[in-house]
Amino acid sequence: MEKLDQQAIDILKDNDRGGYTVPTAGLYPYQWNWDSAFAALGFSTFDLPRAWQEIETLFTAQWDNGMVPHIVFHQPDEGYFPGPDVWQGKGPIASSGISQPPLIATFARKIYQRDTVLGEEKLRKLYPALVKWHRWYMECRGESGAIASTHPWESGRDNAPDWDEASEAIDTSAVGEYKRRDTSHVDASMRPTKLDYDRYLALLYFGRDSGWDEEEIAKNGPLRVADPTLTFTLLRGHRDLAEIGKMLGEDVSEVEAWITTLEQGCMQLWNEEMKAFDSVNLRNGKFAGSLSNASFLCWFAGIESPGMVEHLERLLASGHYIVPSYDPAGDKYDAMRYWRGPVWGFMNALIGWGLEDQGHVVLARAVRQQTAGLISNFGFAEYFNADDGTPAGGGHFTWTASVWLSWSLSDIAGG
Repeated sequence: MEKLDQQAIDILKDNDRGGYTVPTAGLYPYQWNWDSAFAALGFSTFDLPRAWQEIETLFTAQWDNGMVPHIVFHQPDEGYFPGPDVWQGKGPIASSGISQPPLIATFARKIYQRDTVLGEEKLRKLYPALVKWHRWYMECRGESGAIASTHPWESGRDNAPDWDEASEAIDTSAVGEYKRRDTSHVDASMRPTKLDYDRYLALLYFGRDSGWDEEEIAKNGPLRVADPTLTFTLLRGHRDLAEIGKMLGEDVSEVEAWITTLEQGCMQLWNEEMKAFDSVNLRNGKFAGSLSNASFLCWFAGIESPGMVEHLERLLASGHYIVPSYDPAGDKYDAMRYWRGPVWGFMNALIGWGLEDQGHVVLARAVRQQTAGLISNFGFAEYFNADDGTPAGGGHFTWTASVWLSWSLSDIAGG
């Protein structure tokens, strides 16, 4: 496994752009928020100063209102659309106008556990910015008790079936002509459809034309969906932020109140008919009817769920690789199309850590072994076909390499 370990390290170094890491060259030429969290964790296994630098660079783009954008455009690249001229972000550095699932508090704490000497100083500087970001989420996305996504890109699960019903309300008539760049890097069958992209751009233009005004977006934005990804990652992030604050001697009463709010609010995502956590269209109260890999992030958030255990055991017995991004038994399953079926190693890591934390040792090991097998057999792909493991999306991928290094997958790849 030493060869794979070195390959993973080389991928991180190859994708390093001097203080920040791109997910992969060509397809994703900028710094992405939750990709960067995984990059930092991967670097922490062999270069601790570089791990902290990754996080610090991301936070140089934090907006005055606390939002940390999902893309930071550190330098121009004509190979990506939509770029900074389209987004017209309001931060100190060119950026997008939306955020992404907040993993930094959790991963900063993991990195600190590897580096308690330098780490305490780094966390002390980072802590106020983390609190400000988490507060932005609670104030600007948390009105329902769960956390809302205003754009599929904000959830990180771009074309998941979770958005299908809610997206029908998006008016795409004014989107106009544009040239996608993603399909010049990856086969179109693995990417969102043109209709998906039309809707993504309509949402982007609405936010931009409103000056990224959160009140306007909350009141009149075309999409507002309570999302398991954002809700569960933020709840876990709050828990880790509280522990960081206590270690630093800070007053964490505000953070602890957020934890209570989300512990109660996340139950709004429980779809009793499915016996699973699901997305909810906040404009009409309808469940999406989507069992996704985000549904299984409940344990990562510290929420126990016998129903989700049953679903995971069923998937394990189904013959598919786990955890598929959408239930293969669902009528919208597509084994190769992005978030409508494929397995994502980094999501498996989040699910696996949660299972371990909640004491589901056998299930956690099963998820780890299957993820290790996918990577060792098919390489460091962006994601994998849940039917047969075929690598899909971008290659030479940062967060897949980081998962290999940080989740000790090399220790168990052989069984």
